[in-house]
Amino acid sequence: MAQIEILAPVGSEEMLRAAVFSGADAVYLGFSGFNARIGAGNFDAASLCEAVRFCHGRGVRVHVAMNTTVYASELDRLADAVRAVAASGADAVICQDLATARLIGQIAPDLPRHASTQMSVHTLEGALEMAEQGFKRVILARELSLEEIGRITKNCGIETECFVHGALCMSMSGQCYMSAFLGGRSGNRGSCAGPCRLPFDANPLPEGRPGQAHHLSLKDNSVIDQLDRLQALGVASAKIEGRLRSPEYVAAAVSACLAGREDRAYDRELLKNAFSRSGFTSGYLDGKIDGTMFGTRSEADAELTRKTLPALRELYRRERSRVPVNMKLEIEEGGEKLTVADADGNKAFAYGEAEPAPARTDPTESLRRSLSKTGGTPFEAGKIAVEMEGGPWYLPGSAVNELRRQALDSLLRKRETVRPWRIEPQPPLSWPRREVPARKGLRARFERWDQVPADALDGVERLILPISQAENVPAEWREKTILELPRAMFGALEADTIRRVEATRDGGFAGYEANNIAHLRICRGLPLSGGLGLNLTNPLAAQFYADLGLNALLLLPEVKDSEMESIAPAHEGRPVPTGALIYGHMPLMLTRACPLQNVRDCAHCGKEGVLTDRKARKFPVRCGLGVRTIYNPVPLYMGDKPGALAVDYGVAYFTLESREEAARVLELIRRGAPWPEEFTRGLYFKGTN
Repeated sequence: MAQIEILAPVGSEEMLRAAVFSGADAVYLGFSGFNARIGAGNFDAASLCEAVRFCHGRGVRVHVAMNTTVYASELDRLADAVRAVAASGADAVICQDLATARLIGQIAPDLPRHASTQMSVHTLEGALEMAEQGFKRVILARELSLEEIGRITKNCGIETECFVHGALCMSMSGQCYMSAFLGGRSGNRGSCAGPCRLPFDANPLPEGRPGQAHHLSLKDNSVIDQLDRLQALGVASAKIEGRLRSPEYVAAAVSACLAGREDRAYDRELLKNAFSRSGFTSGYLDGKIDGTMFGTRSEADAELTRKTLPALRELYRRERSRVPVNMKLEIEEGGEKLTVADADGNKAFAYGEAEPAPARTDPTESLRRSLSKTGGTPFEAGKIAVEMEGGPWYLPGSAVNELRRQALDSLLRKRETVRPWRIEPQPPLSWPRREVPARKGLRARFERWDQVPADALDGVERLILPISQAENVPAEWREKTILELPRAMFGALEADTIRRVEATRDGGFAGYEANNIAHLRICRGLPLSGGLGLNLTNPLAAQFYADLGLNALLLLPEVKDSEMESIAPAHEGRPVPTGALIYGHMPLMLTRACPLQNVRDCAHCGKEGVLTDRKARKFPVRCGLGVRTIYNPVPLYMGDKPGALAVDYGVAYFTLESREEAARVLELIRRGAPWPEEFTRGLYFKGTN
């Protein structure tokens, strides 16, 4: 059984030393400007190269996070960043945006790619698609149970990586837009403001009363005591979350993981004191998703952390000896030579200046003991050979120590040699500007068929409904109806989705809408468009989907109007239309944990509720298909600005509305009329951080 890798977060140079000195097998760190923790102390080309030298010298792998969505105006800088990572010799790149993955494939094709948890991969079909696209590892969604992880790991054909300790996002990673839409700071862009840690109250409250409870705040995850079970399943890497934490936190988590991997006891209380939100949860891994998963960071928690820091610093004060080396000391009249060699074929030599003196007794064991004292270095003494010609010879301990120091220093320098990845020449990036049609198409997405105002669909070229509604769609409407596949398919829902696709493929429908990378595989060869869940923001990713045969692509509503002009994919010489949401209560979060379980259980719930924030705004919550969706209370509306967005069609995205309300909205859009109540333009004109 392969030993599971302990993968530690690094947000600064001090955290790097703490992670390595405390025993991490690998670290992950962010490249400046293109990673999901913009607020961390990230690395540029020069500091990344030094970090890789430091780590490789000690046998530690380096994974570089470039896991954000990217805009067209950033792609040239992204290409330069890929070259810098390849030049550093780092071991892998963590990608969210398929533009990043495609640029790596073009510029540094041998550089391994890992699929970020931001890609929302949570099913076997998704992991298989990642394998087919050339990824070497997939970082699975945090919401999975042990059984679900095992099924994916055993059957996907590439490595899997799982979070084992650290903060839990309330929303499924990659499917959270709350920070972006409420404050202009996008989680998909690495700038999440953490709104889920603010008051959101699931209790029924009268109008005007602000929420005070924290019903979107999950406790930190910790399943270190189950590392042996993950390892038995074949999981390749145990990931610690926390690039915004402290060096002490990293050292505590790494030390606990090393003990957990070896089935040794570890101080869980010390780990909790390093950082927690009133304790830990293992609810997702255990499959016990309930109200006990929620918690907040209290002042008492913070005080415990302050008191614990001095003890935690001892965990990385001294470097851990971890790289096995064999040594051979040769002594003859007139001089001595020490050879050290590692398992990777590196050798180093040191020559002594001390004149050996004849010894009265055999000094071999004494010399071996002196050579074995590698403490404070990255090296651990393995086999030690002592050869004496014409001896026995005596060498002073200081002379042996100096030989050892010189030889190991030389070996470390050799191990730190940069080994860059092969870089292919790349022509300058360019893309045509989109020619915006004089008249845009209109598509309407509904949650249920009974919500569709059939007598008010003039001008609607396509209907979009969840595939679970397929049997409710009358035969006469099917040729213009696209079946939407679910963004999340936890548990048995993936198998159910596959069954539904098979059952409807000859049902006369216009096609399917992909909202997760898994859908590309599930619907291979079928008419397929791209929906909201694909997080499409740039021309390179759009062209990737067009090359796979997608016939229309919905842009992420975080894309600014000026960036849309560059997204003009084509397939076999024909333009692939792009679209944008022009109406809808934006789905801000997609969650597997349920905020409503803080106040009632499923048996006493009507599958809907409201969260009240600290400003007394009420956010609708709807439950279905094993997940919860939290909606913006204020609708996005662009119906009165038909020419503002450089796309081919607009989508009216109906979720909470009645049939009559949907008819009213469609009429306003047809007339290009202004919205009569409170609304938002979203991020189309101001963009995100």
